[in-house]
Amino acid sequence: QVQVVESGGGLVQAGGSLRLSCAASMRAGTTVSMGWFRQAPGKEREFVSAISWSGADTFYTDSVKGRFTISRGNEKNTINLQMNSLQPEDTAVYYCVVASPYGPALTHSNVGSLALYDYWGQGTQVTVSS
Repeated sequence: QVQVVESGGGLVQAGGSLRLSCAASMRAGTTVSMGWFRQAPGKEREFVSAISWSGADTFYTDSVKGRFTISRGNEKNTINLQMNSLQPEDTAVYYCVVASPYGPALTHSNVGSLALYDYWGQGTQVTVSS
């Protein structure tokens, strides 16, 4: 059973920073592409960022480019999302997602598709006050 665990959410003032982390317990020897979605109250879940299994490719939704940075952690199948210059519109529950190790490679065309990701974390709340 794959477990996906997020950490690092919280409350911050506009202009501040937070760092989210995620760890996925995959079968030994398996490295997977991972990412983040978010869902604000009354809105649909939306893609935020993703990183390929090798770390060579990163993807961002336009609204976070230049402010958020995704990276792979030191441990296998861990990722971080450094969020700077946070704004009230970034307030949402952030979900860590894990792509299938047998699925297609991440591309700009498919990276925002919910169907690409087999496993989801429970979510961590990020609240940005104005």
